[in-house]
Amino acid sequence: MNKRKRLVSILAGVMAAMMLLTLILSILPTNASAASSSEIRKQINELKEQKAEIQEQIKDVQAQYEENEDEIANIVAQKNVLDQEIQLLSTQIQNINEQISAYNILIADKQDELDTAEDRLEELNESNKERIRAMEEEGEISYWEVIFRANSFSDLLDRLTMVEEIASADKQRIQELTDAANAVDQAQAELETEKAELEVTQQELDDTQAQMDAKREEADALLLELFEKADDLEALKAEFEAQEAEFLDEIAKKEIEYDEAKLREWEAYMATYVPPTVAEGGSSGSSGSSGSSGSSGSSGGWLVPCSYTSITSPFGYRESPTSGASTYHQGVDLDSTTGTPVYASRAGIVTISGTGTAAGNYVQIDHQDGFRSIYMHLHTRSVSAGQFVSAGKQIGTVGNSGISTGDHLHFGISYNGVYVNPCNYVNLY
Repeated sequence: MNKRKRLVSILAGVMAAMMLLTLILSILPTNASAASSSEIRKQINELKEQKAEIQEQIKDVQAQYEENEDEIANIVAQKNVLDQEIQLLSTQIQNINEQISAYNILIADKQDELDTAEDRLEELNESNKERIRAMEEEGEISYWEVIFRANSFSDLLDRLTMVEEIASADKQRIQELTDAANAVDQAQAELETEKAELEVTQQELDDTQAQMDAKREEADALLLELFEKADDLEALKAEFEAQEAEFLDEIAKKEIEYDEAKLREWEAYMATYVPPTVAEGGSSGSSGSSGSSGSSGSSGGWLVPCSYTSITSPFGYRESPTSGASTYHQGVDLDSTTGTPVYASRAGIVTISGTGTAAGNYVQIDHQDGFRSIYMHLHTRSVSAGQFVSAGKQIGTVGNSGISTGDHLHFGISYNGVYVNPCNYVNLY
């Protein structure tokens, strides 16, 4: 019952999520040009949050599905054991029935023997009675005849002995028949007792098999319910995955709208952009120690990215200063101290704000006109990928991260994917 409630709760969640998705899509602007990049980014973040919730629900459904599969496996295993036990019980019951049949045959045989013995005993008794009655009636063998017909005392003793032997033999035969009848009676009673015990055992086995049949029926019913639940969970998971796909499609569309909005904002910015004037002392071949980066630049609108004392490694071929460093330097190293602010040399969109093995903490800015600038070995980063930065905006601080021999800023410029000498664009000397 609890599992059913849980499934109903999830289904309700699906309906709520679908309604929420419909609501979100309905309130999103239909005209992409009317939305700013920040608004579109907010919409994207909301869609990502909803997608994350859907993913959590998919995980929950998957966990329930796996749990349901485990329950099915357990019940199948229990059913297999029950089937084996029922098969064994059936074999035992069949064996006991065969034993009972055999005992019935033995009892019948013993009954025949008993009937024969009783008939023989009755026949002997009747014969003996008739013989004695005839002897008494005809006077063939009587004690008086034995006495008076004896020729001598010796003959009398012989006659008496003969009569006694005949009577003794008859009595012995009668006793033997009686003993035989008693033995048959005892054997029959024992067989009846064993048969009764077997019948009790058979009844117990029948009751046990009935209970196990009931358990098997219950297991079959539960198994059917679990299979139905598995179908429900599969359908639910498919529904969630369809919703996730819808969110992903919408997010992809919004990302395109976002890029278009950023481009429009960049173009609008560049339409009114006025390159900063070169600060005092910044137009000469100074070493760039003009304390405030972002205040000195060139006619091309490039600003000095940070305050520095000297260029410790110029652009081009060089000896590798340390293991892992390049022999062709694709930028310039500006000697500075950790924590010195680093500024965007020109306005643009941050394409990378991350960490690399050689570059350490670094930031890359796309200036949307074929030029890109890169700032390596930073101590900290204060911008994120996708962010629009204006010229002179702080993007981090000087550091010593990555493959580096000391505090400095590696500053590089590329044009159409090829690194060029930054000194050709920025007033660094």
